Amino acid sequence: MKLLPYIAFAVAAAPAFAEEKRQMDAHEHGVGQMNIAIEDSKVVIELHAPGADIVGFEYPAESIEDRTKIEAAVAMLAKPLDLFVFPAATGCSVVEATSELEGGEHHDHEDHDDEHGHDDHEHDEDHAHEEGHDENDEHDDHDEHASGHTEFHAEYELNCTNLDASGEIAFDYFKTFPNAKELEIQVISKDGATAVEVERDTPTLALKDLL
Repeated sequence: MKLLPYIAFAVAAAPAFAEEKRQMDAHEHGVGQMNIAIEDSKVVIELHAPGADIVGFEYPAESIEDRTKIEAAVAMLAKPLDLFVFPAATGCSVVEATSELEGGEHHDHEDHDDEHGHDDHEHDEDHAHEEGHDENDEHDDHDEHASGHTEFHAEYELNCTNLDASGEIAFDYFKTFPNAKELEIQVISKDGATAVEVERDTPTLALKDLL
């Protein structure tokens, strides 16, 4: 998807927010990050959310139940206008949408199965082959936890024919994902950059805050 370069350029063009973006990049349960770039009728959105916010866990999925939860979450995240509901007057439609789980061995269930391969058993054997030494097991658990901060990543491109319409975006994202508490949002538009937060208790964002 060609959205990330666009967002990266927009963020780079706003150096005053560089430090804030670094802080936003920190992994914190309950808190997701969103970048929104607007150019004319084009709205590009990038979303990062901790795995715990979306499916309730961050360890690599092992069970069928875990995999099912991840697949369902990826499917839901691929429907941006169900999660971030723009007023009808804006005339927004989805041009492109992708979603995936990053940072776990079992997130390659969309189009990347062959790319990474199913190395789950090899991975387990690698972690267990040291004759069952407890300290190695502890080390493995620590490494898996440290590197296993899985997060969901989604990118969207919308076309909105009338962003100047009044109203609010309803963040049904919080209804869909009960563990999510907050989204830290950076908005880039022709007028510059601004940072806003949307929380579960007040899950709306005025359109004027985007422009």
